[in-house]
Amino acid sequence: MFDFDVGKLLLIGVVALIFIPPKDLPNALRQLGRLLGQARRMASDFRAQFDEVLRESEMRDLKDEFSEIKQKASIEGTMNRIADMIDPEKAAPPPPAEAVPEQAPAVEKAELPPAPTEVKS
Repeated sequence: MFDFDVGKLLLIGVVALIFIPPKDLPNALRQLGRLLGQARRMASDFRAQFDEVLRESEMRDLKDEFSEIKQKASIEGTMNRIADMIDPEKAAPPPPAEAVPEQAPAVEKAELPPAPTEVKS
């Protein structure tokens, strides 16, 4: 971000010595250190909040994607049911008659031939 080399740092030090008396220089450097620490904390807080917003945005995108998938699956299921109604040959076979006794066809009693009798000799 800032390109400081030795020449620039030396120039800043000379200017600081000109404008800040030597007896106040330690206090000024201490204050500068505090300001830099506060700036770093603010930058890390900003970065943490930015990362939090980014994670929330990604979670929201994932939630939207999952809801689209769910809706698509629901539409496909509905379309399959409609297709089964239109083309009953492709539909699943109906349940066995034992499972639904009220729909089972009535069996008519058929006349049976008389039973053979045994002949004694």
